[in-house]
Amino acid sequence: MIIAVALVLGAYLLGSVSSAIIVCRLMGLPDPRTQGSNNPGATNVLRIGGTKAKPAAGITLAGDMLKGVLPMLVAHAFGAAPMTLALVGISAFGGHLFPVFFGFRGGKGVATALGVQFGLYWPIGAVTAGIWLFTAKVLRISSLSALVSMALAPVVVWLFWPEPTLVGMQLVLTGLLFLRHRSNIRKLLRGEEGRIDARAKP
Repeated sequence: MIIAVALVLGAYLLGSVSSAIIVCRLMGLPDPRTQGSNNPGATNVLRIGGTKAKPAAGITLAGDMLKGVLPMLVAHAFGAAPMTLALVGISAFGGHLFPVFFGFRGGKGVATALGVQFGLYWPIGAVTAGIWLFTAKVLRISSLSALVSMALAPVVVWLFWPEPTLVGMQLVLTGLLFLRHRSNIRKLLRGEEGRIDARAKP
């Protein structure tokens, strides 16, 4: 029980480390919470990063994914039961959405959710990432790619690891991610959502 609690708490604290904010500070870029879409995530860093956009966004993406991957791998190393794995995944994701170190103003969670999936079982992450990449390649809209891939993610989890607790974890992640994308969904319905290659206006 003590190990399980420590794993869950550690996952939340690691998830609370905002890669986008730290990367932007270190690279002399604007605060992503005040520029572009005001979201501290890799896509917004790509928008506001100027000449440093690609490396800054790449580092942010890697950092956000690791926040999901590492807690799950540590939980696996301790032989965690499915319930503990599920709570660890939700905690890491929740830390990204509501980071205690940054006033509980976090990102929308796509990369961290994907990291949780890779950490749970890498084929789950690979298939979900493939769906995201295919959708992004065709439609060039980051939010829509995220929504499509995460909507299908519970099915992917069920196909590779048909454990109800873990499918339930993914349903929670998907539900929270959709809630965080409310404004994007409204823009999509109005045909106003920006494309992946869009840049923030000065």
